[in-house]
Amino acid sequence: MGDFALLDVIAREAMLFAGVGLLIGGLDDFAIDLIYLLRRLWTRRRPRTWLTTLPCPKQPGRIVIFVPAWDEVAVIGHMLTNALARFDHADYRIYVGVYPNDQPTIDAAVAVAHGDHRVRIVIGDKPGPTTKADCLNTLWRELLADERVEGVFAKAVVLHDSEDVVHPAELRIFDTLIEGRAVVQVPVLPLIKHGSRLVSGHYADEFAEAHTKQLIVRTALGAGLPLAGTGCAIAPAMLARVAALRGGDPFDATSLTEDYELGLRIAELGGEGLFARVHQDEGQVVAVRAYFPGDLVSAIRQKARWMTGIAFAGWDRTGWAGPFALSDHWMRMRDRRAPVAMLVLATAYIGLLLWGIAALIHLIRSTTPPEPSPLLNDFIFWNALLLCWRLAMRMTFTGRVYGWQEALWSVPRFIVGNFVALAAAPRALLRYAGILRGHAPVWDKTQHEFPDAA
Repeated sequence: MGDFALLDVIAREAMLFAGVGLLIGGLDDFAIDLIYLLRRLWTRRRPRTWLTTLPCPKQPGRIVIFVPAWDEVAVIGHMLTNALARFDHADYRIYVGVYPNDQPTIDAAVAVAHGDHRVRIVIGDKPGPTTKADCLNTLWRELLADERVEGVFAKAVVLHDSEDVVHPAELRIFDTLIEGRAVVQVPVLPLIKHGSRLVSGHYADEFAEAHTKQLIVRTALGAGLPLAGTGCAIAPAMLARVAALRGGDPFDATSLTEDYELGLRIAELGGEGLFARVHQDEGQVVAVRAYFPGDLVSAIRQKARWMTGIAFAGWDRTGWAGPFALSDHWMRMRDRRAPVAMLVLATAYIGLLLWGIAALIHLIRSTTPPEPSPLLNDFIFWNALLLCWRLAMRMTFTGRVYGWQEALWSVPRFIVGNFVALAAAPRALLRYAGILRGHAPVWDKTQHEFPDAA
């Protein structure tokens, strides 16, 4: 076998391991695609929901928007100014949660709120940062206090981030669709930042696929609807019910992904969730837009937080659904597969590298490399086929939302997304280890940017 037989063996075993893992993940994704396509065929005659034909709410009410903010002096003023100018609704109020040790953010928010009764600045008791959920709980308690004094009760509580570009019609949509439901989520479609087409753009690809296909399949199967943390409306009665079960606060202040967990909790309590795709005249859907991280370091930090909160800590915190909720079990397994997927992906890259090194050594030494086994050839063939399908689906959904040019860019961005996820996995594991040792979670946010008028 030669002096380098061990290298050949390690490369072969690594590729076999990766081949099994990639095949399982690829078939998992293909099953989602197949359900989506079958559902499209089944419902192709069902009319879309259009903004122009959306019925008026039976009982119009006040919509309250929660905007938690820590160290958001760069964007909070722009966000509030934009929201006040764009929201098309007769009765709404924006509650902005800030911290006593974050005076720049307080000043920026107060500058916009001064003299406008629609904006309520709420300064918490604790110095920041705590967690986003803790800030939301402060806003919830302030809302309850205001309702007791004013006698006007919210019909829906809407969550937004301080960098969001809101849609003018979203509050009208929530006012109508929240009736009889516990939660309504509209799509979140990231903006692609100029000069960061690869890094910020990979979020656009992922959300285009997730909020055009995956969440639709998830709700169609009856699985719990995880909230995106922005662009979602929650019935106050459901929040009060969750708060009563949690000892007074609806949002878990010890969670890094309180939005994801809240969505699953609402589903467990029997609350009906709706993922609302409401189309405008030009065919685009009503959605929340925002810039996501545009540099690798910030993207890795954000992906690590998501991975920690959903795949690691979320497993401990949310557990599994009921014994017969098979679709919910499947979706939760998909949510938590990221660490295993990263292990498989890393093994695949290592296997390819070792395979190349072994081939080069055999070439230099004029020796014959061992023939790949038929099983490995089968894995390579089927995984290559599934990869081509995956890229085609990614291009399709990106193209539907962002156009054909971005669809082409989604191919190199697929590799960027893999790199970000691989780099985020060790950070997520370290953060989870810290949580297990009793470290209190803190708001590990990234710096945000608000788009200019253009």
